[in-house]
Amino acid sequence: MFKTLKNIDVKNKRVLVRCDFNVPLSKKGDVGDDFRIKQAVPTIEYLIKNKAKVILMSHLDEPRGKVVETLRLTPVQEKLTECLGFPVTKASDCIGEEIEKQTERMKEGEVLLLENLRFHKEEKENDRNFSKKLAKLADIYINDAFGVSHRAHASIVGVPKYLPSGAGLLLEKEVKILSRVLEKPWRPLVAIIGGVKISSKTKVIKQFLEKADHLLIGGKIANAILIIKGICVGRPWPSEEAVKEITKFDLTSIKLHLPIDAIASPDETGEFYVRETGPGKVRKDEKLLDIGPETIKIFSKIIEDAKMIIWSGPLGRFEEPLFEKGTKVIAEKIAKNRQAFKIGGGGETISALSKFGLREKFDHISTGGGAMLEFLSGEELPGLKALDYYGG
Repeated sequence: MFKTLKNIDVKNKRVLVRCDFNVPLSKKGDVGDDFRIKQAVPTIEYLIKNKAKVILMSHLDEPRGKVVETLRLTPVQEKLTECLGFPVTKASDCIGEEIEKQTERMKEGEVLLLENLRFHKEEKENDRNFSKKLAKLADIYINDAFGVSHRAHASIVGVPKYLPSGAGLLLEKEVKILSRVLEKPWRPLVAIIGGVKISSKTKVIKQFLEKADHLLIGGKIANAILIIKGICVGRPWPSEEAVKEITKFDLTSIKLHLPIDAIASPDETGEFYVRETGPGKVRKDEKLLDIGPETIKIFSKIIEDAKMIIWSGPLGRFEEPLFEKGTKVIAEKIAKNRQAFKIGGGGETISALSKFGLREKFDHISTGGGAMLEFLSGEELPGLKALDYYGG
């Protein structure tokens, strides 16, 4: 197991914390959803209380190695100051002599936010010199960014090579809860997988066909499986990679539950018409945009009996009112199950729960989408490996 923050003496030390402040911005340029920022607050407050000099670093969106004025971390700095009730200073960059001097002048309890890491292409390239320059800013490194711990980037795997390292409170919490799903779940364990990114879901589906008692599938991944099973005929064939991965599953498993009806339309806004249909009766010009009422009933009954539920990915195009019912009703059914430990994760899932006012009804909302799926797939996360998590 890796070292955790509470096992490290941080008094009067410069502590470099990798956070995940990759938050959505509104049209005005301020923070659109502060969920990830708030999740980092306990670690920051712990460091302040224990008289550390706190240096925070994160990326924001994808500036592709260039300075993009609209992707500076100023909105994050403002939201952090609001959340902490404490002034947060922002540096003009994340490396360099000027920043080094700024960290050397810091006093106990002060908080400094470095500028967007991805303004430097060396961050994603895991450049050794870039890692060393970041490490020169501090005495201790803390990873509290579970959401990007599946990335082998300099701030995730490079810096720990040059500083004493450990896990922040959020990272520790994420690993503890998600490990329980894999190792000692409450049963029945129900996994719900949806969304549009097929490539990121195939490994976790294979894992849950072994680990879970029931696996409910919706979204584009369900459409792809239905096509491969020969149920949806005349539809565009999934990518070669998707077919290769999906055919590795036991598609006859009694644990696997696919939609038996759907809401179809030729247009993703439902402008022309919307109709209920069976997956095998979808017209060539139509798209499956939500699960149908009979599928909702079957999925709901399984959810009612569950003792642990993990959900990643909406079950339809929930952004459009005409196609939100499946995702909304299933979210409500999960929320009403008081006996189950409820876990949600992934950007779209969090957006859906926020839209329907149900985020607070879940016991744990993971800050990671891809990272959560890779962890639950049994994959070795580079960020955890860098902290010697898999070695002890």
